[in-house]
Formats: sequence, structure tokens, C-alpha cells
Amino acid sequence: MDRNIPWREQLRIIVFQTDTPAGRRFDKILLLVILSSLLVVMLDSIEAVHRDYARLLANIEWGFTFVFLVEYVLRLYCSPRPLKYAFSFYGLIDLLAIVPGILAIYYSDAQYLLIVRVVRMLRIFRVLKLSPYLKQAHYLLEALRGSKQKIIVFLVTVSTLVTVFGTLMYVIEGPEHGFTSIPKGIYWAIVTLTTVGFGDIVPKTPIGQMLSSLVMIIGYSIIAVPTGIFTAELANAMRGEQLQHDCPVCAKNTHEQSAAFCSRCGHALFPRGDGVTPASPKQKA
Repeated sequence: MDRNIPWREQLRIIVFQTDTPAGRRFDKILLLVILSSLLVVMLDSIEAVHRDYARLLANIEWGFTFVFLVEYVLRLYCSPRPLKYAFSFYGLIDLLAIVPGILAIYYSDAQYLLIVRVVRMLRIFRVLKLSPYLKQAHYLLEALRGSKQKIIVFLVTVSTLVTVFGTLMYVIEGPEHGFTSIPKGIYWAIVTLTTVGFGDIVPKTPIGQMLSSLVMIIGYSIIAVPTGIFTAELANAMRGEQLQHDCPVCAKNTHEQSAAFCSRCGHALFPRGDGVTPASPKQKA
């Protein structure tokens, strides 16, 4: 670190940035601590482990809580705008990672709040600096928006089918075979149509078994419908990111986002400002 840089600024670079060796080491250590704390949470949920090592796991957890508390205080100290960080998404996640452990020290009933520690998993996104990759989630959001009406129509159709099949099974089988009500029959129809098949309610009569076979076949037929709808909309959303610019030679109007030359004829898409059109790869060859 440069000694001319103030200590607070050096600390900010280490804690908030990863373009320095010290910052990368800090993130690696923090990632190791987060994963270790999650492992402790998982082990503590196992009854046999909790019974034999509850006190040890609790002490380890308090140690992790102290580490996260120190990190939170450091982030507040070196942040240029502490309040903005404190009320940001990751600031609140950092706070939730330490509050349950602190409360459990003073209030035994707060031990149940320790389950909130699993929110520490969200901190991995910051440590791994996945934000640039998470921006690609807009493809999924666009696909969901584009397929919303189709999915609604599909769900309404499926709801109608399970209501009809559930009612028919209630009439055919009756309470003596476990179909004690129409909602119970609808539950059976949903389980069967989705090919889950718990087996807690099964038809006994030949007619009921024939209807059950029909529901199974229909379930296999429609299970791929929402996947196909979403996949088509996702492809449209990704194609929408292409560069919309007509080639002056062949008039092709869609190109890769960073393309400078037409992929069909090789002509330059954007003439240079000095009036000289850049040579295409074919012309250079």
C-alpha cells in the first residue's frame, strides 16, 4: 500500500475492492469464514450433533458473529457514506448476519432466530463479485414478462382440468376409497397430473383406474408446455439484445452487439467520422 494514501482510504480499498492483492486476500478469507459459518449452522441442525456438541458449536458461532461484527464496523468506518451502506441491500444482509448471534447471548429464546444466519449465503454474491453476471438475469425477467399471458392461460386451463378430474374421481370412487371430498379429489388430480404420485390416495374401481391413466397421459402431454413457452420467450429476449442496424450493402438488420462489420457481406456497419470507411476483414485479406 502507498504510504501517501490515508489509512481510511487504504482500508476502504481492501474491504470494498478486489483489484489489489490485499483486497483479494480479504475476500478469500471472508468467503472461507462465510462457508464455515454455514457449515456450523448445518451441523447444528442435526439432532445427534446438536445433542453432543451444542456448547462447542455455540462458541464457534459466537466467534463467527464477532468476526462479522468487526467486518461490519470496518465497512461503516471506511465507507464514504456510512448511512447509505447501512441501509443498502448488502448492508442489511450484513446486519442480519450478526444480530441473531448477539441476541442469543442475552436471550435464550432468541436461539431460534439463529436460523436467520443462512442469509449469510447471500453475502457470497458480493464476495465473488457476481454482480456483472447477475445483470444477465434481465433475460429471464424479459422472458417472464413476455410469457406472462400465455402462462396465465395455461394455468387456468390446468386448474379447470384438475377441478373436472377431481370432481369425477370423487363421484366415481367416493369416500370409501379415500376421496372424501371434491377438494381431496382435486388434490389427487394435481398430484397425478404433475406426475408426482405420492400414492396416499389411489383409485380402486376399474373406471377410476381408467380415468387415472387418462390423467397421467395428459400430464405427460402438458408438462412441457410452460417450458416451451418460456424457452421461446427467452430466445426472443436474447435476440432482442442484438444490434439493430441495417448494413448499407446487403441490408441485413441484426448483428452482434459489438459488431463493426456485417457478418453476411463483411462491409463496415459504421463509417468513420473522417469520411473514410474502415476496410472490412475481407478487404484487408
